Amino acid sequence: MESHAHGSGPALWFSSGFSEVSRPVKTFHLRDIYSPKPTPQRTPVAIRPPSPKPGPPQEPVVRRRKSCEPEPKPIMRRRAKSLSSSSEEHACRNMQVRFVDSLGLELEDVKFFKASEDPTVPVHVITRLLASSELASRKKLELSLPYFQPSFPDNMHAEAGFLKRLCQQRVCLEQVFCSELGIIGTVQVLNLAYEKEVTIRYSFTEWKSSAESKASWISTVHRDGPDPESDMFRFHLPVPPFILQPGAMLQFAFCYRVKGLEYWDNNGGLNYKLTCQTFKLTVPRECEDSLVHFT
Repeated sequence: MESHAHGSGPALWFSSGFSEVSRPVKTFHLRDIYSPKPTPQRTPVAIRPPSPKPGPPQEPVVRRRKSCEPEPKPIMRRRAKSLSSSSEEHACRNMQVRFVDSLGLELEDVKFFKASEDPTVPVHVITRLLASSELASRKKLELSLPYFQPSFPDNMHAEAGFLKRLCQQRVCLEQVFCSELGIIGTVQVLNLAYEKEVTIRYSFTEWKSSAESKASWISTVHRDGPDPESDMFRFHLPVPPFILQPGAMLQFAFCYRVKGLEYWDNNGGLNYKLTCQTFKLTVPRECEDSLVHFT
């Protein structure tokens, strides 16, 4: 290996004892190895700063009034328009007023009666009118009050032979109470099975039409000795206004269903009947003032 001066510094050149073969020669400068060239500096590139992020939307500032009164609204002024007297009369003639209820239906109801047809006035209205007229004329005030007259004893349980009838019919009316609010009563049936049903069939039209009402169980009646025990049921019948007319009649009978069989109590085939009657009641003088306020 030999060293030769070449250019600005020493260089290395390699050789061999063998035959030289042509190959590319690369020259290394020692000064480049020990004193490398400084890295060229790059020109800085100007970077655009990022735009600021938008903040949250700001709510509009509302100026509130210190007073609790609502803000005054602008008053719309309209100039009065005068009408002639003839136009006013024409407008009044064409104007119609209708009174309706909350559903928009007419409040008035027109009914035409024939010459032979009299209007039906409720009993309570006639009673109040008569009471007012008698009080105004300073006469003795008499009221006609309705009541129901039964065609049978109202307490059948107290009658002789009640238990015998109960054993024969399996069902028997015990007692009944009548009033303007309704007709209530009790009926007894023999305890033939746990599952049983008692219904009352009644009619206001002499059996041209009828309806049924179911009775409710009250208690069990236990008896000493060989007498069988029975169950007591309570029933209730309505009293419509038209049944309070003098002479109106209510008829009813009882049906007892047990073990797939039916047993009836229809008062020996005559049915139980309640007829509406009236009686006169004279009102004392000291009660007339309170009656005026009541009517």
